[in-house]
Amino acid sequence: MVFDYIQNYPHRTKQILGISYEQLQSPWDCAIKRHQEIKTKLQSQKIRINAAGGGRKELLSIQEQICLCLFDLRQMLTFQVLGMLFRVSKTEANDTFHYWIPILRDVFPASLLEKVSNNESDLVFVQEVLTNGY
Repeated sequence: MVFDYIQNYPHRTKQILGISYEQLQSPWDCAIKRHQEIKTKLQSQKIRINAAGGGRKELLSIQEQICLCLFDLRQMLTFQVLGMLFRVSKTEANDTFHYWIPILRDVFPASLLEKVSNNESDLVFVQEVLTNGY
């Protein structure tokens, strides 16, 4: 799994995620803190019928979820492939990615997320070329 690989070989993090392991640590902690704040706010607004702690447990740890999102930003994989790499369904990969993107936009430097927009514009160009038959 990607997260385990990064934990075992932190010197290879830049190749996998586009940033070094050291650059990952501080924003990672901020992202986890922001996640806890969002979770606490949602819990305070809920009207509970069942006791807290019930329901489906998360398949990935918070660190694994962040890693999934960063890995997808770097590699631009389909959610099917991303789910296989992280041993979750494509729906879980999609939901995880879209949950963490707003948090990571606030926490990580814009230069990291800039790569996605460049790749997306390239993808749009390629799709136009294929559609129009140039």
